[in-house]
Amino acid sequence: MNRQPLPDPVRFPARPTANPPLPDPGAKRREIAMFLILAVVIWPILSVAVVGGYGFLVWMSQLIMGPPGPPPV
Repeated sequence: MNRQPLPDPVRFPARPTANPPLPDPGAKRREIAMFLILAVVIWPILSVAVVGGYGFLVWMSQLIMGPPGPPPV
């Protein structure tokens, strides 16, 4: 019997036999809604919280260590 060698699975990966699943029709609408929630609600709140937290940190450090600048003469 003259048998041909099997193809190398690394160089020639097996192709899927079934068709890929169809995309969910509401997925795009949910993705747009999630983007708008992130862009309009979450990021502004997060940015205000980060800037406010930094300001609070500077304020507390000045209460403990004194105001910035050269020491009084």
